[in-house]
Amino acid sequence: MKYNNNKIELEENGYSVVGELYSKNEIRQIIKCLENVEHNKNGFLKTKDLFAIRQLINNVPELSPLLFNANFLELLSDISDSQYFLTKAIYFDKPSESNWFVPYHQDLSISVDKKIDLENYNYWTFKKGQYGVQPPIKILEDTITIRIHLDDTDKNNGALKIIPKSHLNGITRADSKNWNLENEIICDVKRGGAMLMKPLTLHASNRTTNGKQRRVIHLELNKHKLDEPLKWLEHFNIQA
Repeated sequence: MKYNNNKIELEENGYSVVGELYSKNEIRQIIKCLENVEHNKNGFLKTKDLFAIRQLINNVPELSPLLFNANFLELLSDISDSQYFLTKAIYFDKPSESNWFVPYHQDLSISVDKKIDLENYNYWTFKKGQYGVQPPIKILEDTITIRIHLDDTDKNNGALKIIPKSHLNGITRADSKNWNLENEIICDVKRGGAMLMKPLTLHASNRTTNGKQRRVIHLELNKHKLDEPLKWLEHFNIQA
């Protein structure tokens, strides 16, 4: 298994960095596809500090064959089982002049098709026309995040900072004093590479200080059906 070490790192440390998942030409095609999208669709967000496209595959379906190339399929096969499917896809563009930063947090919300009263589904939100909810912890524990980098990213343009092994502690209160910040790692990722992460891994990002852009495609994958009648909002089968 080509990516077996990445699987081990992801499970043990809560993150892993993969290099050269996409060629230079594939990255150019992905960027061109994103640049040609009309920006008047639902799910688009634009401020001076951030441009984002939610429900990315729904809004830009032509990205699918570009993102899910042979390397991606091999990676997914090596780090997960065949039942995994896409549950969320977002494009982030942190412009070169961005002053936007994100403090340490866990990704605790999933996107679903409706709001309904179900046991162990809590903290409902409704943003930009879609419902979010914190699901049972097993769903979060089995989620795999893959962040595809369209630019070289380091500490100077918002590379993620993470606390290794923090995903092993379950859900962590925002005011917790046990974050072990002295163990902080900055995850540099080269253009065409990807960062793998567990959503319960504590992570943050700084402001841009070097005038360089940071564009990332954020994918979340899972293998669980939600409790009926709730469904994943963006369920998309990647593998046959």
